[in-house]
Amino acid sequence: MPWPSSYGKRVLAEVDSTNAEAARIASQLQGPEWILGLSQTAARGRRGRAWSNPAGNFAATLVMKPSETPDQVALRSFVASLALYDTFEHLTGSAVGLSLKWPNDVLLNGGKVAGILLENIGGMNGHLAIGIGVNLIAAPDPSMVEARAVPPVSVLRETGVRILPEAFLNTLAECYALRESSFVTYGFAPTRTAWLDRAARIGEVITARTGSDSQTGTFETVDEAGNLVLKTSKGRVAIAAADVFF
Repeated sequence: MPWPSSYGKRVLAEVDSTNAEAARIASQLQGPEWILGLSQTAARGRRGRAWSNPAGNFAATLVMKPSETPDQVALRSFVASLALYDTFEHLTGSAVGLSLKWPNDVLLNGGKVAGILLENIGGMNGHLAIGIGVNLIAAPDPSMVEARAVPPVSVLRETGVRILPEAFLNTLAECYALRESSFVTYGFAPTRTAWLDRAARIGEVITARTGSDSQTGTFETVDEAGNLVLKTSKGRVAIAAADVFF
């Protein structure tokens, strides 16, 4: 796929984390920029958790300066999820086994193959860093993930397709640009519909956990604000942020 003309690109042989690099360079950028780290020495996931990133896997961040309100900016986790889905489908030749797990994971054959981490840089009107990690060739040992979490898988093991990180970025950048254009032009509604069409475990009983609190119920939908909506024994509950367990 052609590289989207309005996006910058930098490839680093080694970096502590691509989100940290995004924070360092954001103020110098004239437009959105992708940062690919071929090796990360301090990769991290949601809630500050360590993220395993062996050589050959994918670690990149898109840093951009959105103009919307913070609640709308946060919806780009859905934009990024769809772009990843499109990228996997394009590079492996199939969407079989792919699904999207609220709020920001991509599943392949029921295992976690990719994760997304959104971070704000520089306050309310600052930049947004969209960090993306993909298990292209290797997945962490299942013992490294918490109990009941979705087990990690790799693209290579599940599909037999070997993809180089820069080739993955080239396709992802174009897929993201297309999904971003739709989001900016038409709002969240088309993105929400597309995401729900690819959602994992919709209509099934799941558990959403926030710290020491948890809610178990039937996954009904994602609402217009991006909240997870569960049907529980106490009624419908909308959840803004949580870890989801199946």
